[in-house]
Amino acid sequence: MSRKVVRSSKFRHVFGQAVKADQCYDDIRISQMTWDSNFCTVNPRFVAMIVDASGGGAFIVLPLNKTGRIDMSYPTVCGHTGPVLDIEFCPHNDNIIASASEDCSVMVWEIPDNGLTSPLTEPVVKLDGHSKRVGTLSWHPTAHNVLMTAGCDNVLILWNVARGEAMVRMDTVHTDMIYSAVWNRDGSQILTTCKDKIIRILDPRKGTVIAEKEKPHEGTRPVRAVFMSDGKILSTGFSRMSERQVALWDPKNFTEPLTLQELDTGSGVLLPFYDPDTSVVYLGGKGDSSIRYFEVTDEAPYVHYLSMYSGKDSQKGMGYMPKRGLEVNKCEIARFYKLHERKCEPIIMTVPRKSDLFQEDLYPDTIGPEPSVEADDWFAGKEAPPILISLKDGFVATTKSREFKVHKNTLGVSLKRPLSAAVGMKYNIINAPTSSALKLISTLSRRL
Repeated sequence: MSRKVVRSSKFRHVFGQAVKADQCYDDIRISQMTWDSNFCTVNPRFVAMIVDASGGGAFIVLPLNKTGRIDMSYPTVCGHTGPVLDIEFCPHNDNIIASASEDCSVMVWEIPDNGLTSPLTEPVVKLDGHSKRVGTLSWHPTAHNVLMTAGCDNVLILWNVARGEAMVRMDTVHTDMIYSAVWNRDGSQILTTCKDKIIRILDPRKGTVIAEKEKPHEGTRPVRAVFMSDGKILSTGFSRMSERQVALWDPKNFTEPLTLQELDTGSGVLLPFYDPDTSVVYLGGKGDSSIRYFEVTDEAPYVHYLSMYSGKDSQKGMGYMPKRGLEVNKCEIARFYKLHERKCEPIIMTVPRKSDLFQEDLYPDTIGPEPSVEADDWFAGKEAPPILISLKDGFVATTKSREFKVHKNTLGVSLKRPLSAAVGMKYNIINAPTSSALKLISTLSRRL
């Protein structure tokens, strides 16, 4: 008589909990567009959501502490002439956000420290290069000012945002609409899913295909895929009978999946959110009212179901907080910002622990906001692993957001306040052109 042994895991008892009603963001008209992007992006300072707008596209950016009912007259970012389809905060500067739109353009915006006081219509940079609507964008995880965009013209472009130039253009790789495009941990590879039912691993600078897999899922509905920290690939899709599936692949041997699990018969595309620190992946489907989470390990069956958070209302989108914005003293390992039709509701994922001390096993060093390479050097071929920070001394939103700033000026030189407390409040000047410019910049920064 065999006895089933429960697999040992410190994340087996992770539970999700919605915050109280007064900590939600209410009365926001979330966009009605039928597009499979997150519709929400968040960092330790702001939360941004795509909203309904008459005569163009708009999104709203709120300071995290501005909870409760949001007035109808609250200013929005409204420079696009068509609906906004995707937004994402820059990982290296909490005040910078990029937006992609149906008007074929991509815009980069700078949000003031205390949020918007009037509608923002002028972007810092406008990037024109797509001939059809732009549905996907993603910042490079380690290189400063590198942005990837993918449009319905089957073209994927890598931009140097500081120069406003398209540096790499991949227009022959994909034969149909690109569903998703993501970076790996150090930004040395790109993973795309496409309507032609092929997932591809790309070399971002050469624009060539490293590996590809046809029909990772048999169904016709959109596929999503993300890199795991060890280079494996997790994909979500549909079977021929429209059952939702999750699969794990080894790019060195793409013939068969390491595991393929059927989940349910829901109709919404499952959006994967992967945490490389804990190897936990969260799956939230558009139109679902639940978030499933799994632990990815090296032991068969590789993708282990942990549990599921269920709410009352279905979600129209979801934002995922970076690790440095979590409350480590409460053992919070993930926080989602779930979009309803008229509100945004934070969902907190917690590992129950009795001790109030810092839990080192839950919080290994994580990716910080410092870029490890500049855009020009990266496009020239330089690779750099992400710069890690420790969360032990409370890298929570309040301290982190105060220490990270960029000021734009007429010379196009970025002034950056370093994160190191030892350097204090002095500014570092990146890529300064001449000594005379330095004097002018120091004068400008004093006025700012």
